[in-house]
Formats: sequence, structure tokens, C-alpha cells
Amino acid sequence: MFEYVGVIHVHSTYSDGTGTIPEIAKAANELGLDFVMLTDHNTLQPKHDGYEGWYGETMLIIGYELNDPNDKNHYLVFKVDKVFYPNNSAKEYVRKIKELNGIGIIAHPDERRNNFQEYPPYPWNEWDVDEFTGIEIWNHMSEWVEGLTHENKFQRFIHPLKSLKGPYPETLKRWDDIARRRKVVGIGGVDAHGHKYKIWQLFEVEIFPYKVMFRGIRTHILIDEPIDKSKKENFELYKQKIFSAIENGRCFVTYAYFADPKGFRFFAERNGKLFQMGDYIEIDEHPIKLKATTPQNAEIILLRNGEITTKVYGNELIYEVGEPGAYRVEAYFGGKPWIFSNHIRIGNKGLI
Repeated sequence: MFEYVGVIHVHSTYSDGTGTIPEIAKAANELGLDFVMLTDHNTLQPKHDGYEGWYGETMLIIGYELNDPNDKNHYLVFKVDKVFYPNNSAKEYVRKIKELNGIGIIAHPDERRNNFQEYPPYPWNEWDVDEFTGIEIWNHMSEWVEGLTHENKFQRFIHPLKSLKGPYPETLKRWDDIARRRKVVGIGGVDAHGHKYKIWQLFEVEIFPYKVMFRGIRTHILIDEPIDKSKKENFELYKQKIFSAIENGRCFVTYAYFADPKGFRFFAERNGKLFQMGDYIEIDEHPIKLKATTPQNAEIILLRNGEITTKVYGNELIYEVGEPGAYRVEAYFGGKPWIFSNHIRIGNKGLI
């Protein structure tokens, strides 16, 4: 499998971001990111204006972020050329995007920031719908704002990457619970806007430069053939491969600020055959082994249905499966949240 690294959930001047698309792409390219997935609110106008494509070695892919009439139930949409404006209920647009074979990701599902009136929460509350592709299991802006107080705001402005503690436990629980009955993809969201803040009403500073935000939460995808960046004419082909990796759960979420996570792998092996994240394996007479490797020593934790099964400290974990379940891996570097894999689902006559 070939690994590519990018950031998802980014806003530009086409909605409520402060950066132009060329500026955003330049920041990503300078950091060596392979792709950026833009999600301005309720618009595909930047795509119509010709901004989707290559910027140096970085692919800029354009989707959008949708919300309901009450500005709740935010939804990241890709692989769909139609914009469903916010006069639809969440149930309607989730269903419509599924019918169009689009990708729909629930954004910041358990957002709960309440310390500042100007930064209200936008949680997801339509959990009786089930046609979404995945969940944003970790959102940088949501967590940063939730912990913001009048006492710590200047420290958090100066060090926007140091304060994150990891995905919300309730979000991970939702994710694990859904994975017991079907595939549900987990991605990481930057939610980058390039926010600016006035200091004593005298001058304005950018507290979340895109280049800083892009050093944090990333989503890594795995595909079965390399992207040849010399063949710029194959942009659409490579874009579809990235979409396919996300749809199929061939991806994992990292916090790259602490250490370089590139090279992490989590897979299963049975009778000489390999299975990747996102796969479902039916139990038979042959043993199934799960294996996780990290590029540096870390605490590696294997979870089954959200509960810890085993953990090791090092750069490799091997586990022989004894019972069905939705298995995934978390890795912590120096005690800090570092890597969150997608699930490998193992069943017994369809039961997990």
C-alpha cells in the first residue's frame, strides 16, 4: 500500500476563511502535504472558478460543508457536484448525497464549546439517520475552542498546537458502536479558517495560520498504486483514488505535531492473505492475526468494540483474534495522542 498525507476540512475566503486558495495550497505544498480537501460553507464556487487541481506537489480537492436551517448538523460533502443549500433537514441531505454516491462525513459531531458566546457549538443531533459515510472523530478547532477561557486565551493563541488532548471519548464511543453493525469511516478535521483576532482593538493578528494548523491533525490514506506527480493530467484519476480510500476506510488519523507518524500500518493476516483497515473478515477455521507497527516507539493500544484488548510499548503489536469485534488501534507518543486507525471488522456469521 502507498501512503499519502493530507488535511481535510479547510475554509477559504469563499466562505469564512481568511486565506485565498493559492495561499492555502502554498502552505500545504511547503509542508510536503500530498492533498488538501477544501470545504467552504454551502458552495462549490471555487471549483467552478477553476481552483481544483495541482499546486506544486499538492492536490487541492474541493468539496463543501453543509448545514441545516438552524446551522446545526454540519456535513462535509465530497464527490457530489450539486450543492444542497441549508433549507434541507439533515435527514434529507444525508439521504440525497448517499443517493448520488457522494461521500458524507459528519463534522464535529459532539461539539460542546460554551465559554464564548461568539463561538457557539454546532453539534450533530440527527443520529437516527444512517446513510453517512463517516465521522470526523477529531476536530482541531472544536477542541481548541472548548478549552478556551479568558484566563488562558493568550497562551492558547500563542501555542495553538500544544493544548490538544485527543478525540472526545463520546465521539469514539459512537464510532465504535456504529462499527459493530456497519463500516463507518473515521477522519481527522483541521477546521482551518486562518482566524484573526484584534488585540486591545488596536491591531489584528492571525492566531491560526494555515501553515501552523496543517502541522497538527492529518488524515493519511493508503492506495494500491503510487501517485505519479509528474503526470498532472491524471489529477481526476488520483482524486478518485483518494476518495475511494476514504470511502473504504483505508485511512488513519494522526497528530503530526508530536512526531512524524508516516509509516504506521494496521492490518490483519489469515492463511497468507492480508486485510486492511476498512475490511470485514468472517471467522473460519484459520487463525486471524492483527498487526500494528509504528515508525517510532510508542504505547500501542488495541481496542475491540471500544474496549482495550491489549497494549504494548514499542513499535509493533501482534495479536491473535479470539472473538468477533470491531478492532482498531490507538498510539500515544510520549503520552500524547498520536495515531488513530480505522477499524478492521471481524465477524462470526455476520455478528460483531
